[in-house]
Amino acid sequence: MTDVKLKLESIKTLVLDFDGVFTDNKVYINQKGEEMVMCDRGDGMGLELLRKKTNIDILVLSKETNPVVSARCRKLNIECYQSIENKIELLKKIINKKGQNLQETCYVGNDINDSECLKAVGIPTVVSDAHSSVIPLAKLVLRKKGGHGAIRELCDMILDNKNITSQQ
Repeated sequence: MTDVKLKLESIKTLVLDFDGVFTDNKVYINQKGEEMVMCDRGDGMGLELLRKKTNIDILVLSKETNPVVSARCRKLNIECYQSIENKIELLKKIINKKGQNLQETCYVGNDINDSECLKAVGIPTVVSDAHSSVIPLAKLVLRKKGGHGAIRELCDMILDNKNITSQQ
């Protein structure tokens, strides 16, 4: 955990999967066939505090194509990339364009399509209810489940490790 704490202090980019990280990995379908998901407002507050109090870049990489993903990211003022089949290829391009490196990156995922990114970054992180195949890839397993405050938990950890209070 000491290694993770040191790395949390040096994060320059936080990359988040959407389904299963922002959400509880469930999808609700109404009678019109429209999809809806549940997100945790506390996660949004954590990201807002992180954005206001640090220079950490925050972005979402999602395999899904769903207007709710872009709507949530717009509301939270987060870069959003959707319909991404090869997440690691895009992640490398983004990090390179920012002049950073993958060791200064924290990636939060929950399933097999996050595996390559988790293997490549300095702080591979998963939510507590992640698929069993990706848990061994993580240096940090959050206590909370996706869609139930896991992002807020991580944001608070980052702020604490940078000795920044999460109080507004």
